[in-house]
Amino acid sequence: MSPTFRALANPNYRRYAAGGAVSNVGTWMQRVAQDWLVLQLATNGALALGITTGLQFLPILLLSPLAGLVADRVSKRRLLQVTQLMMAGPALVLGVLAVTGVAEVWHVYVLALAFGVGTAFDAPARQSFVPELVDHDDLGNAVGLNSASFNAARVVGPAVAGLLIAAFGGGAVGTGWVILINAVSYAGPIWALRGIDVSRLDTPTPAPRGRGGIREGVRYVRGRPDLLLVLAIVFFAGTFGLNFQMTSALMATEVFDKGPTEYGLLGTFMAVGSLTGALLAARRTTVRLRLVVAAALLFGVVEVVAGLLPTYLVFAVWMPLLGVTALTMITAANTTMQLTTAPELRGRVMALYLMIFMGGTPLGAPLVGWVGETFGARWTLVGGGAATVLGVLAATALFAWSRGVLTLRRRPRNLDNRVWQHQASSRVPDDRRSPVTTRPTSG
Repeated sequence: MSPTFRALANPNYRRYAAGGAVSNVGTWMQRVAQDWLVLQLATNGALALGITTGLQFLPILLLSPLAGLVADRVSKRRLLQVTQLMMAGPALVLGVLAVTGVAEVWHVYVLALAFGVGTAFDAPARQSFVPELVDHDDLGNAVGLNSASFNAARVVGPAVAGLLIAAFGGGAVGTGWVILINAVSYAGPIWALRGIDVSRLDTPTPAPRGRGGIREGVRYVRGRPDLLLVLAIVFFAGTFGLNFQMTSALMATEVFDKGPTEYGLLGTFMAVGSLTGALLAARRTTVRLRLVVAAALLFGVVEVVAGLLPTYLVFAVWMPLLGVTALTMITAANTTMQLTTAPELRGRVMALYLMIFMGGTPLGAPLVGWVGETFGARWTLVGGGAATVLGVLAATALFAWSRGVLTLRRRPRNLDNRVWQHQASSRVPDDRRSPVTTRPTSG
C-alpha cells in the first residue's frame, strides 16, 4: 500500500474513516447552509454570523476540560456514539424549522449553542480515539488522512450545498433541506463505531475516579514548553485567522456581490488546497516545532494578501494556497500534541488543545464580525492574518528566550520537539508515570 494511505490497512481504522467521511460531507453542507440561513434571516448579517459562530464554539471553551476527563475515564467508542446523537438532534430541529418557514435568528443561536455542546464532548474523544485504532508508527499518517477526509468533504460539501440551496429557491427553505441531510449523515459514524473490533483496540488504562483529574492534565502541559508553544500558536491562528466560515461569506456577498453557489465554490477552492496539505502531511515522516511556526507565519501572510485581492476570480484562485498553509499548520500542531503526550493523559491534553484552538473562536468571531461591519469585509482577513503573524512571532520569541536562544551567553539549540524528556518525567505522580516518545513524529 502507498505510504500515503498505510493506516487504511488497519480494518478498524478503515471502518472508522469510512463513517467519518460520510459525516464530514454532511457537516460541511450544514456549515454553508447555516451561514446562508443567518444571512437570509438577519438584518445585520456580519454581526449575526459572528454571534452564531461564537455560540457554536463557546461550549468548547467552557466544557473541554471536563470533556477531556470524561474521554480518559470512559470508553471512547461508546462516548462517540452518544456525541453523534447529540449533534444530530440540533441539526434535525433546525432543519425542520427552516423547511417549515418558521426559523428565526434566535432559533439558530440556541441550536448552534446546543450543537456546540455535542461538539465539545465529541472532539477530544475523537482526537484521542485515533491512537487506539492504529499503531504508533501509523498515528501521524492517520492524523493526516483524517484531515484529508475532512477536507475532501470541503471540496464536495459546500459545492453540493450551494447547488441544493439554489435548486430549492435560494432561501431559508433550501437551507433547511441541506441541514436535514446533515442530520441523517450522523448515522454513518454511529454505524462504523458499532462495527469496530474492540479486541483490536489499544485502549489505555482509564483515568482513576476522584478529584484532581483536570488539574493533573493542566500540570502536565505546564511542564512542557514545547506544547505550550503549540497551544499559543493555535490560539492566535484559531482566534483571529481561521474564521473562513464567516469571512468567505462576507467577501462573497459584500465585496464581490455573489450568491450562494459562488459562496459555496469558495469553500471548495480552499478545500482543494487543504486536501493537498493534508495528503502531504500524511506522507511526512517527521514533524518538528519549526514546521508549526513556519506554517503559521506563512498562513498569516497569505491571509493578509487574500484580503487585498481585487476580484472574485483572483480571490478564488488564491484560496488553495490559503488552504495548504492552514492545513500544514493544523496537522503539524495536532500530530505534535498527540505523539508526544502520555496515553493516559491524551484525552485531557487534546481537550486543552481543542479548547484553546477552537475555543478562541467565541472570542475572535464576534470581534471579526464587528470589524467586518465597521471597516468592511476585507479587514476581517487583513486584520486576522496580521494578528496571527504578530501573535506567533511573540510566542516564538518567548519560547526561544525561555530556552536561552535569544541570549548571548548560551549556545542556540535546535527548535524541535525532542528535548523535553526531563520535563515529561515529572509531569504526573510517580505511580502513574509512563514514558513519552521523544523521537521525531512519523506520518
